[in-house]
Amino acid sequence: MTNIDYLVWNHLTERGDAPCVRDDHTDLSYREFADRVDAFAAQLRDRGLDAGDVLAVMLPNRAELLVALMAAWRIGAIATPINPLFTEAEARYQIEDSGAVLVLNEGAVAPSADRATIPVDDIATEPPPDRFEHRPAANDTALLIYTSGSTGRPKGVELTHGNLAFMASSFRLHLQLTAQDHCLLILPLFHVNAIAVSFLAPIAAGAQLTITGKFSPHRFFEDVARLRPTYFSAVPTIYALLVSQPSDPAADTSSLRFGICGAAPISNELLDRVEQRFDLAVVEGYGLTEGTCASACNPIDGPRKPGTVGPALPGQEIAIAGPGGALLPTGTIGEVIIKGPNVMRGYLNRPDDTRDTVVDGWLHTGDVGRLDEDGYLTLVDRIKDMIIRGGENLYPKEIENALAAHPAVLECAVIGAPHDTYGEVPVAYVVTYPDQEVTETELLDHIAGLLTRVKIPAELHLVESLPRNPVGKIDKPELRRTHRSVPAL
Repeated sequence: MTNIDYLVWNHLTERGDAPCVRDDHTDLSYREFADRVDAFAAQLRDRGLDAGDVLAVMLPNRAELLVALMAAWRIGAIATPINPLFTEAEARYQIEDSGAVLVLNEGAVAPSADRATIPVDDIATEPPPDRFEHRPAANDTALLIYTSGSTGRPKGVELTHGNLAFMASSFRLHLQLTAQDHCLLILPLFHVNAIAVSFLAPIAAGAQLTITGKFSPHRFFEDVARLRPTYFSAVPTIYALLVSQPSDPAADTSSLRFGICGAAPISNELLDRVEQRFDLAVVEGYGLTEGTCASACNPIDGPRKPGTVGPALPGQEIAIAGPGGALLPTGTIGEVIIKGPNVMRGYLNRPDDTRDTVVDGWLHTGDVGRLDEDGYLTLVDRIKDMIIRGGENLYPKEIENALAAHPAVLECAVIGAPHDTYGEVPVAYVVTYPDQEVTETELLDHIAGLLTRVKIPAELHLVESLPRNPVGKIDKPELRRTHRSVPAL
């Protein structure tokens, strides 16, 4: 049976008085956190939430959100975290689609889709006299995490305790986490990255975590200097913001052992800037919600190959498949597919989508990549992002990498725009570092020496920022929707 060692009540004998979870208002030891979990679990039970029912949690990052997840599991229920910035319609869709019977939110003005609610300020904090005996099984569904829905309505990904336990253990071993570690949690907790990397993995290791408030570079440096965390997980945008700040000799980041970068590819140039600026190892990883967060990650101590997302995490297999599903040899470009105990149970109430995505145990990612002789994975692009210009396949990531090699480029995105003659042509949107000046022509001249003519963007726009989806990825569908048609060349 899978050892579910991220359940906080399993750590009370050896870690009861050790620091566990804190935020801007709360500081809880393992025993105090377990007490809060049992108190809220009893409240949920009294409100009619039973094993197998769904609790919707619509809160910003705070300790009560973690209490709620664990309390649902304490009574055998399922949690579905909801983006707290969702509109009424967006929240209603997730609440109704998940079948949630109870909603934890910020109060009367928060969306509830006419379900029974518990305002966060009314959460019980005194545990019942009799402790719970329920122990979740590996095959029980633990989370319903909704995909971003960039290709349609969001789908609920069913993740079991077995999925989560495997992932927490993988991170604990791969990141060499011990009880002395301290994670600074800065990513949103409605996404599986923050839940798995920054919550479950440190708890499984008996470590501690701090939930930081609304992210800003100034806040980040203050928190690191004051709290002395040993690691954090972030997206490329956050690393770009950190490294673009003026140098401050007083910013002490020496407690950090490493940083993790996921959710979107980070350019080699940005990675180098971060590591040199902060003397910090940044390990890039890769994964999907459907694969319980991560399937590949560069090692902290072993060879980190720039431009790759590392080898498969222990216990998982990564392969490259052709259009018909046949496995391709090393070095060949094709679809990235994944197999292992991390692969989701399926999409909630969508058996056809599940069958199309998980075939013979292999999770089909929709990403294009290749494996080298050491098993390190290089991502080429998303299949859906591929641009077909006059019958020739162009991968936006290749063009983005060329742009990112210019010292003025902070981040960029390349999309396909309709064209009367070629069908599609590439168009680039670029954000520069605040202290750098560059023209569109200079950037196009720069990549002209790196790419063949057909890959040169038909247009290049310098912009102040790029649109993002709720988990911080650059929102290319939104760029495509807002971009005007490219005129004939």
